[in-house]
Amino acid sequence: MRSLLSVTNVLGRLLLVVSLTYLLPIACALIYADGTLLTFVFSMAACILTGLLLIAVTRRHRVDLKARDGFILVAMAWTLTAAVATIPLIIHSQLSFTDAFFETMSGLTTTGATVMATLDITAPSINLWRHALCWLGGMGIIVLAVAILPLLGVGGMQLMRAEVPGPIKDTKLTARVGDTATILWTVYLGITIACLLALKLVGMDWFNAICHAFSILSLAGFSTRDASVGAFNSPAIEAVMIFFMVVAALNFATHYTVWRSRSLRAYWHDAEAKGVLGVLFLSCIGCAGYLWMVDTYDNYWAALRHVSFNLVSIATDCGVVSVDYAQWPIFVPFWMLFLSSVTASSGSTGGGIKMIRTLILIRQSSRELSRMIHPNLVAPITIGGMLIPNSVVFAVLGFIFLYFMSIVVLTFLLIFGGLDFISAFTAVIACINNAGPGLGQVGPATNYGSLTDYEIWVLSFTMLLGRLEVFSLLILFTPQFWRK
Repeated sequence: MRSLLSVTNVLGRLLLVVSLTYLLPIACALIYADGTLLTFVFSMAACILTGLLLIAVTRRHRVDLKARDGFILVAMAWTLTAAVATIPLIIHSQLSFTDAFFETMSGLTTTGATVMATLDITAPSINLWRHALCWLGGMGIIVLAVAILPLLGVGGMQLMRAEVPGPIKDTKLTARVGDTATILWTVYLGITIACLLALKLVGMDWFNAICHAFSILSLAGFSTRDASVGAFNSPAIEAVMIFFMVVAALNFATHYTVWRSRSLRAYWHDAEAKGVLGVLFLSCIGCAGYLWMVDTYDNYWAALRHVSFNLVSIATDCGVVSVDYAQWPIFVPFWMLFLSSVTASSGSTGGGIKMIRTLILIRQSSRELSRMIHPNLVAPITIGGMLIPNSVVFAVLGFIFLYFMSIVVLTFLLIFGGLDFISAFTAVIACINNAGPGLGQVGPATNYGSLTDYEIWVLSFTMLLGRLEVFSLLILFTPQFWRK
């Protein structure tokens, strides 16, 4: 009980940090005079008051958190932040709490699935708020707190281990976890600004450039238009977004190493980076050729343009689209959804299994095949010259099992609620990988607004499960976790 009170105290201070995010839509409401100013002022006040109330109630329980407390805090932080963030959508956009929670959870988990169907005429400040949630969730609100509030009085490494994606979580850029978090957020901010300026340079106005830079760097997939990026119909904009989606799908620690060393060699020595770039390049070339051969497009270059943008977007778990790829031969959309499971690097803003786990699984499978022929073979697994301990290999195998079992169970839950198989299966894949659109009823030309409340809540849980990488959330449901 005392542990939960300590977590609640930290959660209250965390909400005070999150409340600063409201300054963006408040400024936007003042600039555009879109009638949302009082809504966001009230919402910010509610967030601050909630944080202060939690602090006041638990002020006698401000102690350092233990390792398992980090998992409780991360799950509660995402859930409570999403709940508080619904206020503007409920008041101004008149969404139900269920739909508003789905929208804010989608933003914070960088999924990009939406229930809103009138984005073209939505108030600018509401659109900016949706995208600001994406950007905040991209690097993680816990990592943000560790970076700028070292006086939180919590064990920073415990929180980083529960928050940062990837199977190898003890690797640090600096000796102090707070400094590591600061570096990651600085790199994240710097690349976001570069993306914003590049989008403005190729023709976007400042508002759309800011919103889409938030969305692209967080690999979230929200857009200010109902037709997503297709509304701009600009090869230049698509090219800029492809570049920055790939950048966001690589490990941000590698980006920092490149910047610090002033050399691109770090990318070459990063096995994940080579895997990501290789998979994306070969998939774009191959799928474009396939669509050209089956006469989906009149020429190869048109096929390459549309395949490159949409495949990279889905594979990196971004989710912005330029065409309705559900109309393509079914092989390509399903291949794109498969790639959304394995492509993004650890330490990136993408979701799914992550490339490092994919590489480890490939190496382990190869080792087992070799051992069938040579039972006494000693073959340690190495990735990029780094020895992978067997404990990590076993953890990866456990993660893969839980990941696929989660997909199976959640798909059956949606089918039980009456959703057809294609829509249910692809919605779960898209949400657990934080990729956005699926196929069928939740395809790229539609959204999630037609789903029932039951289906919306199942998928809201699915998004959080994927963002916290399965283990960090499911561990809360084990009896062992709650034993003293």
